[in-house]
This record gives sequence, C-alpha cells and structure tokens, in this order.
Amino acid sequence: MAGTGVASIGECMLELSGQTGPNWRMGFAGDTFNTLWALHALSTERPATYVSAFGDDPFSQAQIDFLGQNGIGIGSSPIIAGARPGLYAITLTGAERSFTYWRGDAAARQLASDPAALSENLVNQALVYFSGITLAILDEAARAVLLAAVAKARSAGSLVAFDPNYRPRLWRNREDAQAAIVEALAATDIALPTFPDEQMLFGDATPQATAERLRQLVSEVVVKNGEQPALIAQGETLREVPAIHVAAPADTTGAGDSFNGGYLAARLAGHDPQEAARRAHRVAAAVVQVRGALAPFETLRAAFEG
Repeated sequence: MAGTGVASIGECMLELSGQTGPNWRMGFAGDTFNTLWALHALSTERPATYVSAFGDDPFSQAQIDFLGQNGIGIGSSPIIAGARPGLYAITLTGAERSFTYWRGDAAARQLASDPAALSENLVNQALVYFSGITLAILDEAARAVLLAAVAKARSAGSLVAFDPNYRPRLWRNREDAQAAIVEALAATDIALPTFPDEQMLFGDATPQATAERLRQLVSEVVVKNGEQPALIAQGETLREVPAIHVAAPADTTGAGDSFNGGYLAARLAGHDPQEAARRAHRVAAAVVQVRGALAPFETLRAAFEG
C-alpha cells in the first residue's frame, strides 16, 4: 500500500436530530464522514483526513474544530469564501429515520475545485474511500477531476473503497447515476454496496445478483442488506456472514456507514473478509443502540474487539 493514512472524500453536514418537544440537537455527520469516524476510532495509529471543501462561516469553522478535536485533519481541503455547510434534520418514528435536506449550495460541492490540492490530499494514503453521494454532489467536470485523483492514488498504491450509496434525489436521472457509479467502480478495490440501493438503481433481483454483477468489476465486494446476512464476493467464492439482530434499536442512522468503517479497519489490520464482516456487523449493531450517526469511540472499539 502507498502509505499509512486513511482519507475519506465527501460532504460533512450539519445534523439536527429531533428530541422531545421543540428542541433540536446539532451535530456533524454525512455518509463518508460517518465511515471515517468509525475507521479512525478503530485505526488510531493511522492519520485520518477528511477531504472536502468548507465555507468560511462560523458553522464551517465549528466543523473543522470538531474534526480536529477528534484527531481528524482536513489536509489541503479548500476554504470557500462565502460558502457554508449543507444541513439535514432527522425525524424518527421509533428507530426508523427520515431526512429533510438543505444542501443545494453546500461548500462540499466544490471539493474538486482545486485539482492539485485534491490530489495532494490523497498522497501517502493506505486507503482512499468515497461514495455515490460524493459523486452525486459534483457536476460532471468535477466528478471527472475526482475520479482522476482517485485513480492516481490507486496507481500509487492506495487501496480504494467505494460505497455506491444511491440517493435518487441527488441525481438528474437514473441513467446518469448508473454511468457515474460504473465509472467509479472501475477505480475500486473494495465495493461496499447496499442491496436495496442496487435493486433500485440496477434492478437486481437478489443480493446474489448484485454480488455476481459487481464481481465482474471489482475484486472484493461486500453486499450489505440490513439485518440480513452480508454477502461477500471475492474471487470465485460467495460467502454469507450473518448480521446481528438488535431487538430494540434506538436509531438506525449511520449503521451502514459504520459497518463500512469497521470492515475497512479490519481489512487494514490484516483480517480476512469474513472476519472483517463479523467485526463490522458488531460495530453496526452497537451504532444502532445510540442516538445519532456517530457513536463514541469507546463504544465502537468495544464492539469491534467483541
């Protein structure tokens, strides 16, 4: 591998989580940040960089401060004058969540505005991670810059992991999403799709169909499917790894992202894919028992070690 660090590329947003009554709690979250949070908690010896773009407003500075206080840097990510973070609010029905977003002019949409800085952020990384949401918030030209930077890091020895994480509202149409995600998979070593997303985007009938399709493009595929087993495709083999049932989850926000972080931390530590998925399931099960997308580091570590 190219180096020792881990880098995740995408959008960290302001998160408003509903409490009882009219009060809301503000935090920071977003799919690629949630994954890096878990990965960093479980790989403390590896420098962690969140690659994005930030505004110059107080909320953006609070994001940067929060990252730094938790040992995560932003590298050469640009600070965009006059820009600000995206915002989303979580409402819960039981443990199931729904989201309302305000992100159309978010600073993160300019994360590829400085191609040299973007490439610099990916130098000396053992792992580079990004998602379909990272692709979706960029225009076509910026997407090309991003994929070129990822491919360059991969050719230098970085392991590249990608979660297609399809969100229809972020795409102009289904065909654009399909094309961009297939292009990203061409630069990917580990794919971490979620079956319902793949079913919606590509029409896969079963997780096995997803695994069979993606194994033609990527050497290691882990198909997540909620509380159903994860399906691992590596080489010619398909293996199921049972999930962990949580009888009374508090909040399912960030479960899949945290699974990804646990899986990648385990793979970087030298565990085989089956053991990595077992540890990742334990991490995800711990996350759904806390409120919000980010579980305390100690909670994640205890789950990971079992």
